[in-house]
Amino acid sequence: MTHERPTSVDPGWTIRHFSQSNPSGSGSGDVAALLRRVADTLDSLGDVQVEDLTFKSNVAAGEDDLTITVYYDAQPRRR
Repeated sequence: MTHERPTSVDPGWTIRHFSQSNPSGSGSGDVAALLRRVADTLDSLGDVQVEDLTFKSNVAAGEDDLTITVYYDAQPRRR
């Protein structure tokens, strides 16, 4: 499979992102709680097109320190 390099870039296209983690302390490793928080944030953004998600986990003070980063376009979702 070959990948072609784009010949031009649309200067009006911008990818946006946000990252969220659980509060430090007891429960910081709760994946389901973090996913709910990310879903609530996405709902608050309205109709956006999510392009990618990344999940990161680091052990800190005996519990996982979780972070989810969401990359999105402010354009409405493709139907």
